[in-house]
Amino acid sequence: MIKTEKVIKYIVSWLKEYIKKSKSNGFIIGISGGIDSSVTSFLVAMTKFPTIVLEMPIMENKKNFLSMKHAKFLKKKFSNVHYLEKDLSSLFTVFCHIINKNNVEDSKLSLALANVKSRIRMITLYYYANVKDYLVVGTGNKVEDFGVGFFTKYGDGGVDLHPIADLTKSEVRFLAKKLNILDEIQKAKPTDGLWEDNRSDEDQLGATYEELEWAMKVMKKKDYPFSEIEYKILKKYQILHQKNRHKMIPIPVCKIPYNIKK
Repeated sequence: MIKTEKVIKYIVSWLKEYIKKSKSNGFIIGISGGIDSSVTSFLVAMTKFPTIVLEMPIMENKKNFLSMKHAKFLKKKFSNVHYLEKDLSSLFTVFCHIINKNNVEDSKLSLALANVKSRIRMITLYYYANVKDYLVVGTGNKVEDFGVGFFTKYGDGGVDLHPIADLTKSEVRFLAKKLNILDEIQKAKPTDGLWEDNRSDEDQLGATYEELEWAMKVMKKKDYPFSEIEYKILKKYQILHQKNRHKMIPIPVCKIPYNIKK
């Protein structure tokens, strides 16, 4: 178990130092009603800098009451928090109409459109960030951002800073408990809200966060006596890591040798 109080103080101090150096006016963060965005937005609010928490539903069948409840919870605790809700469904609908999605095979269409939703949200966050000179805050944890690459490139991966990206999902849960994040959020199934069938993150990944955390730790232990189940989990992690590695490394630059340029 991590030392939650010390970790919380460290992250808040890091955020304060970063925003002062950047000479920005505040923070903006997209909230989903999930534990990662709830913990991150709470930590950001603790800095006392102006903080916008932005909910961005897209073609959602029912109201996300967890997001609203968390926003009210934050506003009650912090006077620096401002809540916005912007329904981006019409933007998404227009995009679908323009690209004529009927010409795309179904196997690729769902993922492509899920990523479009994430990128529309990124554009919206940066609109407000540019207008107000704020920083866009990421909500990804360590397993998502550096283990299996479970985020949309230039979508929810398009941010200015990552406060909880060195914490596993389990460690984020410890922080949530310490911060008294709403119990409903702590117990909710993690989901990115990008799919019409409301599939969970773990449905998409094919493994639990706990299993992937374990795999991330033991991946380099070649002589470890894995059971058949452990081997399958490790293999799943390795496949996801390799497939999404392009998201987790700096953009490749073609470095041209001096003797070729001159």
